[in-house]
Amino acid sequence: MKKALFIDRDGTILEEPKTDYQVDSFEKFAFIPKSISNLAKIYSELDYEFVMVTNQDGLGTDSYPEGSFWPYQNKMLEILETEGIKFDDILIDRSFEHEGLETRKPGIGMMKRYLSGEYDLENSFVIGDRLTDVKLAQNLGAKAIFIGESKADGAALSTNNWDEIYTFLKHQRTGRTARVRRSTSETDILVEVNLDGSGKMRISTGIGFFDHMLEQIGKHAKIDLQIEVKGDLHIDEHHTIEDTGLALGEAFLQALGDKRGISRYGFFILPMDEALAQVAIDFSGRPWAVWNAEFKREKVGGMPTEMFFHFFKSFSDTAKANLNIKVEGDNEHHKIEAIFKGFARAIRVAIERDLNDNNIPSTKGIL
Repeated sequence: MKKALFIDRDGTILEEPKTDYQVDSFEKFAFIPKSISNLAKIYSELDYEFVMVTNQDGLGTDSYPEGSFWPYQNKMLEILETEGIKFDDILIDRSFEHEGLETRKPGIGMMKRYLSGEYDLENSFVIGDRLTDVKLAQNLGAKAIFIGESKADGAALSTNNWDEIYTFLKHQRTGRTARVRRSTSETDILVEVNLDGSGKMRISTGIGFFDHMLEQIGKHAKIDLQIEVKGDLHIDEHHTIEDTGLALGEAFLQALGDKRGISRYGFFILPMDEALAQVAIDFSGRPWAVWNAEFKREKVGGMPTEMFFHFFKSFSDTAKANLNIKVEGDNEHHKIEAIFKGFARAIRVAIERDLNDNNIPSTKGIL
């Protein structure tokens, strides 16, 4: 499916005059800093169609004659084209705000062709400097990039720097999601992850306490996590827990891709009442697990305590990550929950991306 950038004009590409908001002379004609260079990189490097969407109040009326608009519109397009930037579509609404027409942003009356199913609107963006641009994105089912000094609620990115817009869009090329299906004679497991999610979860393993611990990962790592497990619990819990760890680790490996721009290392010390857990992770491309945790009880919440290490070791094996876990405390429930929460927070640090750095975090050039 096609993806598009729906780009505002005044205040986004061109400076918007604060007097009358009309670019109707060459004295008022100026580009937003770094807009041309970054639009050129986005157009040549990334897979988006360019669509200009602009409100031009009263264009064609006495208050804004055609001759006061087109010379500067055409000059802008001519300059952009010399840098290799071409718009696939240009949508201009000429109405006044008080008319309330559907064609005026944030209305989508001019944009019906983009709703036909041919475009991946969920991964398309509206770029503009007004809250109506953010609302337009919501009406389209797209995401918004807001250009301004303050943060705009509902925008995927708020910035006044075109360098940041380019870097942000560059990182959208590969969504950090994965879907893993692991089916054996012992278990049937579906794992879906979105590392750039918000903590949405749907988890069912057949072991209530295990579900509760896995929920800590989604919640505290702020990742979307779906885990559906059908295991041979009539035998015991071993295969269900082990295979879930293997499938989850494989999903992380896939979602992280080549690991460009990530922090790679994550470490967190987390207290829970009298318990203190220390968790460190390195998505190094090499599996290794160190476990310093002892439990006095055979089970916690119906989950064998010997399987806690087995779960993390299985994750480490398929995620190809170094994992170092240590916990102290008296209450067994507190100890294992602190480990899972610390694990989640360490992951959150390790998978965080630097939008200004697209390098692989290794002197080897590969992870």
